[in-house]
Amino acid sequence: MKIAIMGAMREEIDPILAAVGTYTSSQHAGNVFYECVYGGHELVIAYSKIGKVFSAITASVMLERFGAQMLLFSGVAGGISKELKIGDLIMASSLCQHDVDITAFGHPFGFIPEGTLMIESDPQLRSLASEVAIDMKIDLYEGIIATGDQFVASSERKEWIHQTFDADALEMEGSSVACVCQNFAIPFFILRAISDTADGGASDDFDAFLKTSAQVSATFILEMVKRLEN
Repeated sequence: MKIAIMGAMREEIDPILAAVGTYTSSQHAGNVFYECVYGGHELVIAYSKIGKVFSAITASVMLERFGAQMLLFSGVAGGISKELKIGDLIMASSLCQHDVDITAFGHPFGFIPEGTLMIESDPQLRSLASEVAIDMKIDLYEGIIATGDQFVASSERKEWIHQTFDADALEMEGSSVACVCQNFAIPFFILRAISDTADGGASDDFDAFLKTSAQVSATFILEMVKRLEN
């Protein structure tokens, strides 16, 4: 099977590239894509750059040009749920866009006509992730992840997102990647390690815990790859 593994930042895929060891690289559509064989699968690995536009471009290229049959996203997020602390892992049950607002036309926040408010991730991949977490003795949370082109460092904004979407974590790429996969009918899985708590100290926490949180997420994703059937 050919599997796409995506992150948003270089720091999110560096642990993956280090683990696979040997790979080739090529450039396309303003980005670099790394290819290798790992766990009996062909992998194409890339970081998109931050935000919904770049992540949608990268995901589309991985599916269209490289022929990926599945997409796994590994990265970091800000925690909203009081249960989540820095370093915890959360997999997205569903994803939404918290910065979409066409409520002037009578639509709810986050909704785009001919789209869906929430996009569900692949249930079988979530089930596999639950098995991996048990075997690795890791606490894995499951919940709604909200995406927007904003680094949220405001307690007020965080609370609004929680109340409006019942979201447990937030980041800047997941929902756009989910939208691409939904439209291409490709199974996907979004995993995030909590790097900050999306409040007044978020930027300081993010810088301090980015690399360690990204390592946690990357290790988990690669364990999933090993268990996927060819």
